[in-house]
Amino acid sequence: MMQRMPALFLGHGNPMHAIQENRYTEVWRQLGEQLPRPKAILVISAHWMTRGTAVTAMSHPRTIHDFGQFPQALFDVQYPAAGDPQLAEKIKQQLAGVNVTLDHQWGLDHGTWGVLVKMYPDADIPVVQLSLDAALTPEQHYQLGQQLSSLRDEGVLLLASGNTVHNLAMARWGKEGDIYPWAENFDQRVQEALTSQTGDTHHPLIDYMQLPDALLANPTPEHFLPLLYILGAARADERITVPVSGMDMGSISMTSVLVQ
Repeated sequence: MMQRMPALFLGHGNPMHAIQENRYTEVWRQLGEQLPRPKAILVISAHWMTRGTAVTAMSHPRTIHDFGQFPQALFDVQYPAAGDPQLAEKIKQQLAGVNVTLDHQWGLDHGTWGVLVKMYPDADIPVVQLSLDAALTPEQHYQLGQQLSSLRDEGVLLLASGNTVHNLAMARWGKEGDIYPWAENFDQRVQEALTSQTGDTHHPLIDYMQLPDALLANPTPEHFLPLLYILGAARADERITVPVSGMDMGSISMTSVLVQ
């Protein structure tokens, strides 16, 4: 019987982490070395928000450099992992009641390759991306995580990439230790709520916008929503832990969440 794969949320932060070495990237590397090796990886990235739900279905997804004003070394990074059209078709079938588009245009954005280049630097595991449907409620995103959970029993690593706190407009570039109190407080409340409930129940973080300072912490939802997929995919018999936490540029949380 195949071993159940973990489900993982990584706070990806600044794209520069992809070419830097620090305590966050060291944990990403350790996770890649220590977790069971997946047959394939399904990534839910904050950087692919669409009308409707889409899943990459090409055999060779391109590396997307979806940012600007960074060093050329970052634009030179390529992550040539194969796609998995059969897994994409299975995901479409798995999401019953959802009109899923098989996408052949997108690829792997920096929310995906920016962490995978540290976890699996050889790019030798097939990778598929699932988009975030902008029209869905937080509870509906959580429910999609529940529907995708059984893929974990088939060797698929569910990997969500975002940030529990993401206010880029207020980021303090070059001031690593200067953290906004509201950002730290919101992230702490999220961590405290992580283990409140798992399984089929209504997880309290579905209502994350009811937490104090939620609008400051997440002026837009796309970086928080990937976490709900991982919480939805959790089983009642599993532990939820935080492999690493911290704050990038004062207003971007690097908190990561492991379900296993």
